[in-house]
Amino acid sequence: MLRIALQKKGRLNEDSMALLKEAGIKFNVGSGKLVASCKNFPIEVLFLRDDDIPQTVADNVADIGIVGENEYEEKDFKLTIAKRLGFSKCRISLAIPKEHEYTGLSYFQGKKIATSYPVILEKFFKEKGIKADIHEIAGSVEIAPGIGLADAIFDIVSSGSTLVANHLKEVEIVMHSEALLVASPDITPEKQALLDEVIFRINAVNAAEKNKYILLNAPNNKINEIIEILPGMKSPTVLPLAKEGWSSVHSVIQEGEFWEVIGKLKALGAEGILVIPIEKMIL
Repeated sequence: MLRIALQKKGRLNEDSMALLKEAGIKFNVGSGKLVASCKNFPIEVLFLRDDDIPQTVADNVADIGIVGENEYEEKDFKLTIAKRLGFSKCRISLAIPKEHEYTGLSYFQGKKIATSYPVILEKFFKEKGIKADIHEIAGSVEIAPGIGLADAIFDIVSSGSTLVANHLKEVEIVMHSEALLVASPDITPEKQALLDEVIFRINAVNAAEKNKYILLNAPNNKINEIIEILPGMKSPTVLPLAKEGWSSVHSVIQEGEFWEVIGKLKALGAEGILVIPIEKMIL
C-alpha cells in the first residue's frame, strides 16, 4: 500500500483532495481524522501540517506527499520531485514599510528581517552578498515591522492584500512556488509502480483541463484547410452529413488557442461549432 502525506487543512488540502478525486482516488475522510483509507486504490493518507510533510516523507513514514515548493526548499530534505502539480501557486517575497524608499537589495544590509523561511532567505542573501539579521517567527510575519520587531519581512504573497492591510509593499520576489508531488528516494519498486499509476491519472486529468473537444460542420471543399488548423490528437474525425457537400469534423484544441482557432474556423465557413469540456484525456 502507498502512503501519501497531505496538508490537513487550507487551500493546498482542498486542491490536493480535488485533484485526487478527479483521478479516481477518493478517501473515507471523517471529521478530525488524521489517517484515511481509500476503497478503490491501495493508498492511505496522513493529514499533517504542511511543514511536517517533507520530513515525514524523508523518514519513510509516508512514501509520497503533496507539499508547497516553499516548504520543500525550506526543509531541504533529499526528496524526489515526482511531478509539479501547477496549483496553489504563490511567490515568496521581501516586503518593507510602504513609506520607505526602496533602493535595491542594499536596502537590507544590516536590517532585521522577520520570516518563517530563514533557510531560503539566508541562501538568497548569501548569493547576493547581503548580511542581515534574519529573525525566525512561526506566524503573523506581516505584523513584525508594525510592532517594531523587524525592519522588513520575507513571506508568502498571493494577492498582496495582506501586505496592503499591514502597510507594506513587495519589493523583491525571491522565488515562485507551486504544489509538488514529492517521493522518498528509498521508495520500493512495488510502491513506485503505484506512484506511476497515480501520476498517469493526474496527467490524464491535467491534459483534459488544458484541452477542449470541438465539433463543427464544414463545407467539403474547406476540409483540408480546417484539418491543418485542427490536427487533433492524431488527426480529426471527419464524418459525412446528410446535407450533400458538407461534413462534420471532430477534434481537440488547446484551451490557450481557443479563440484564435475559432476565428480561423469561422473564416473558412465552419458552422454549428460546439466546444465541450473533456473529463479525462489519455495521451
